Amino acid sequence: MEEKPKVEKVGAVGYEHVGDEYFKDRELTRRAGVALIWGLGVGYVISGEYFSWNFGFAGGGFGGMLFATFLAIAMYVCMVYSISEMATAFPVTGGPYAFARRTMGVWGGFATGIGAILEYVLATATLSVAIAIQITLLPPFDDLSPILGLDPIEWLAILVYAVFVAVNLLGVQATLSSVFVITVISVGMLLIWGLVMLLSGDWAASNFTNIPPEAGQSDLFPFGAFKGILLALPFAFWFYLAIEGVPLASEETRDPANDLPKGSIAAMWSLVFFSAVAFFVAGGVLGAEGLAGAGAPIAETVNASMGDNFFYWLVIVVGITGFLASFHSIIFAYSRIIYALSRAGYLPRFLSLTSSRKAPYLAIVIPAILGIITVIVYNRQDPANALLVLTEMSVFGALTTYVLMMIAYIMLRRKEPNVERPYRSPLGITGAVVALIIALVAAVAQLGYDLAGARAGVLAVVGALVVGFLYFGLYSRHRLVAEAPEEEFAVIEKAEAEIETEV
Repeated sequence: MEEKPKVEKVGAVGYEHVGDEYFKDRELTRRAGVALIWGLGVGYVISGEYFSWNFGFAGGGFGGMLFATFLAIAMYVCMVYSISEMATAFPVTGGPYAFARRTMGVWGGFATGIGAILEYVLATATLSVAIAIQITLLPPFDDLSPILGLDPIEWLAILVYAVFVAVNLLGVQATLSSVFVITVISVGMLLIWGLVMLLSGDWAASNFTNIPPEAGQSDLFPFGAFKGILLALPFAFWFYLAIEGVPLASEETRDPANDLPKGSIAAMWSLVFFSAVAFFVAGGVLGAEGLAGAGAPIAETVNASMGDNFFYWLVIVVGITGFLASFHSIIFAYSRIIYALSRAGYLPRFLSLTSSRKAPYLAIVIPAILGIITVIVYNRQDPANALLVLTEMSVFGALTTYVLMMIAYIMLRRKEPNVERPYRSPLGITGAVVALIIALVAAVAQLGYDLAGARAGVLAVVGALVVGFLYFGLYSRHRLVAEAPEEEFAVIEKAEAEIETEV
């Protein structure tokens, strides 16, 4: 009979010591350099330039969406510099959870990790619906039939999950290389689209303010300035959502101290440029009113200008690669944060087992099943608004993570100023405070946004967080893994304190 592991108490947490075999079954491999990290960072996000950001015009008009986008840029730039510093100080797969664990203890680490998991799993659900919608716009697929009781959006979403789960199971080299190729194609299409639309002669500054204002409001802020900015903010975040996931590749990066900050920062500024192209080209051609309800703003901009010509269909077909790049990348992201939390014992340990290709196969497959269930539930509840509601839910999970990560950064700078940091953010604590304030304001604003049942979706995310806390508080915090990279320092600190006491 196998001997039960001895539990070592560190405060209110119980640690179990595991052998070398535990980690042999959970090995990763280092493959990524700067280019693949850039591709991963842009790949996480590039779909955000193709859809969902435009819903911000429905709540904020041009002025609200414009100012919200400036705030989103400020928040994400500040955050990327901050997490790049933390990622070089703690180059482990746990990423956001690891940063918060170091400064705020197990509860802070777990809360940050669960927020990131919800963000990424819900983002894949959102993207699978968007990809399915794009496919049904194509003539050969515009009249698909239900299969086994699943409507076309549902079974297409399942098919997309199946394909990219399979690719992720091939290992990190296949995953990141294919992400890079798909990302480059989708970026190229976006830039070609922008140039063609600018040369079309249909761009006009007056189109930005063509939403009829409410009584007493202006063309710039048709629904009011303050309210408009707040309502547009979650959708402006969609331009950059998930860029913070780059550090999840830390243990699969050849030189984390050099490659992670270079790749992350280059990806962030690339995305600022790409979002500007999408915003100003689509706004000037399709107009604010058209963008407010567009399911596929990039393609619908071409349709408004040129009709259903060859370029319109090309944009749809090639544009789908943008959705696929983000979908593919974010499967990688959720699998790595789940892997890290599982390896450390916060989540069931079987989720961190890796295959012969060093892929955490159960951390890839099981969340995909949960994502599919989410798609079916929300598609059947309100198919017309499923995309909007899922977007809001994913953003709220992200904001939870952002707030905690920025608190972690501030605490790390103050509590451990001498920790080795191969890269230091030039924005320092000031940058983290800026990101923290914007994220907090946006999180509160989401609770006030009730279009199409979005608030109920956000509250469902809150409910999922509560369930996670109950699991951790009642069960897993008593069974953490002492030798996990993110946990070792706590056990070492306890041992050092005991030695000092004895001396």
